[in-house]
Amino acid sequence: MLTQASEPETPAPAPVQPVRAVADIVRRRLAPAPKGGLSFWLVAALITGIGLLLRLVNLAHPKDVIFDEVYYANEAQDLLQRGVEWNPEDNTPQYVVHPPLGKWMIGLGEQLFGYNSFGWRICAVTVGAISILLIVIAAYKLFRSTILAGLAGLLMSLDGMHFVLSRVALLDIFLMFWIVVAFFFLVLDREQRRARWLRLLEDGLEPNRPGARPRLGFPWYRLLSAISLGLACGVKWSGIYYVAIFAVAMVAFDMSARRSAGYKHWVREGILSDGFAWFVATFAIAVVVYINCWWGWFLSDGGYFRHWYAESNGLAHDRWFDPLVNLWHYHHEAYNFHVTLETKHQYQSWPWQWLLLGRPVAFYWEQSGTCGAPSCAAEILLLGTPLLWWSFLPALIALGWLAIARRDGRAWLIMAGALTGIVPWFNEMPEHRTMFYFYCLPSEPFLVLAVVYVLGAILGPARKLRPNSDQRLIGSIIVGAYVVLVAACFAYFYPIYAGVDIPYTSWFARMWLGSRWV
Repeated sequence: MLTQASEPETPAPAPVQPVRAVADIVRRRLAPAPKGGLSFWLVAALITGIGLLLRLVNLAHPKDVIFDEVYYANEAQDLLQRGVEWNPEDNTPQYVVHPPLGKWMIGLGEQLFGYNSFGWRICAVTVGAISILLIVIAAYKLFRSTILAGLAGLLMSLDGMHFVLSRVALLDIFLMFWIVVAFFFLVLDREQRRARWLRLLEDGLEPNRPGARPRLGFPWYRLLSAISLGLACGVKWSGIYYVAIFAVAMVAFDMSARRSAGYKHWVREGILSDGFAWFVATFAIAVVVYINCWWGWFLSDGGYFRHWYAESNGLAHDRWFDPLVNLWHYHHEAYNFHVTLETKHQYQSWPWQWLLLGRPVAFYWEQSGTCGAPSCAAEILLLGTPLLWWSFLPALIALGWLAIARRDGRAWLIMAGALTGIVPWFNEMPEHRTMFYFYCLPSEPFLVLAVVYVLGAILGPARKLRPNSDQRLIGSIIVGAYVVLVAACFAYFYPIYAGVDIPYTSWFARMWLGSRWV
């Protein structure tokens, strides 16, 4: 018997996985910063634009090489032509003691704009402006405040040290740039990993259940941070200090996230699960990237020490692994040069002087009568904006106190970044090694962040205060006055940052510490 076909059954919808309630304090600790809206990106673009325009004005002045541009601008041209540094006088490879990446970056500008003062300086301007933008974004991720993020970028834009080194073809701005890039990715990694923990908790993860293994996904930002650290070392060896401190920070991030998620044994879990593996991997990745920065030397046949082992042992050809042996020997000799460098220099200084501006560096000096006064002077002086730099030390002290009082990992991260660019150099003082003020440039972005952190504490959190709160008003006045004074100080010293021809009396009036600055 025929029967009417029954209609197919509609499958029941899959049950919606309920979102687990997470305590507000845990959510606050793990939740990422809100995405920056239009106002944030306008502020970021404005601040970066100000920094870029300031650095581009009259960039080609002076026309000739100044200070160590005499080395790096010429070596960059050698790399473009031969792949290695070269002595034109006797047509032999040149012995240099810094890795090649920074000079390749200088050479990029020379390739695009020619071998001239604009060409060998334009890449320094570019990375200087990008570093300002990255610090603005990183500050927003850390502080979750457009105001504080803008302050961080503005203070960097108005810092004389950052300004001067963004306009000359020296290596230090490129070292600082790659450290800032690594820090930027480190901050993004911290936020991403904590957000993934929050999502797992909302999906029902029970942290202390035996056998519970969270799936956090591959940390691409962490990988990019490690690559950037290797590139920093490819500019100058002192980048290794940041490899170490950022590798430790990765372990600390893993432990902190697990603690916020509710793990009882968060120290052990943070180290054994991901932390230690990435600590080792960061060094390994940085080494591989660093070695690849020497690609021009590897591909050349005439680089310094390129065939050292074969020539020293009477071999007709290199063995297959000799390029690495020869590179190791090169580094051994360069290291001996660095640690035994005791040649006196009129602008050398010691680490304890750097935050006090005890001995800035004159990059350029010329006396003339072209400014309309009986005697004129034009100077480019590597000098941090004094009011800003003299606030760094009290800011670090306040930051340390706040880090302890608030138990705030962000404060410790900023403190570590600031000290890493200065403290290791104290170890060189007993050897009387020649050192210069610009060695501490990698610390500058973190010192600025330290000031901004303290300004944020003075300003107070807006969400907890009424709009007419006296604390907020007083804090705003203090912060506003500080920024105005720093800006005025930068404007006052601008002529001796940019080599502007001014009356000699005006130049001398800016030598606040007398002979220490002359």
